[in-house]
Amino acid sequence: MRRHIALFAVLALAVSVPAVLSAQDSGGAKPDRKDVRHDRRDVRRARKDIHQDTKDIHQDRKDVRDDRKDIREDVKNGDLKDARQDRKDLRQDRRDIRKDRRDRRHDVRDAHRDRKDLRQDRQDLHEDKHETKDSTK
Repeated sequence: MRRHIALFAVLALAVSVPAVLSAQDSGGAKPDRKDVRHDRRDVRRARKDIHQDTKDIHQDRKDVRDDRKDIREDVKNGDLKDARQDRKDLRQDRRDIRKDRRDRRHDVRDAHRDRKDLRQDRQDLHEDKHETKDSTK
C-alpha cells in the first residue's frame, strides 16, 4: 500500500512539474515584449533628435553666412564697431555648429546602439517563443 501511495505521489509530481515550468516560461515573454517596445521608442526618439540636430546645423550655417555678409558690409561702410560685434556673433555661431555636430554624432551613436538592442530583444523574444512551443510538446 505504501508503495502505491509513493508511486502515485511520484507520478503526480512528474505530471505537475512541466505545467509549473511552462507557466514560469510564459511570464518571461512579457518583459521581452516590453523591452522591444521601449527600444522601439528609443530608436524613434533618437531619429527625431538626429533630425532636430540636423535642422539646427543648417540654421547655424545660415547664421554664419549672414554674419560673414554683415561683416563685409560693415567693413565696406566703415562701421568697425558693428563689424567687431558681427565677428563675435560669427565665433558664437561656429561654436554652435560644432556643438550641434557633436550632439548629432552622439545621437547617431545612440541610435545605432538602440537599434542593436532592439534587434537583440526581438531575437530573444523569438527564441523564447520557440522555447515555449518546444516545452509544450
